[in-house]
Amino acid sequence: MGSFSIFHWIVFIVVAAVYFIPVVKILNRAGYSGWWSLLGFFPIVNVIALWIFAYAQWPALDGAARRS
Repeated sequence: MGSFSIFHWIVFIVVAAVYFIPVVKILNRAGYSGWWSLLGFFPIVNVIALWIFAYAQWPALDGAARRS
């Protein structure tokens, strides 16, 4: 009971990929670094980061407004 089998690690990698790949793509399109997705590993910090990104000015939108 104290150790993880290979099955547990495979499930973890699949779940992490299903979560992180779309998050990285969304962050890149918003104009932020994909490395911000690592905040998802920290319990309280991920909720705070979600609120910050929801109400922050997105750099990608600033660039689109300048081009128009």
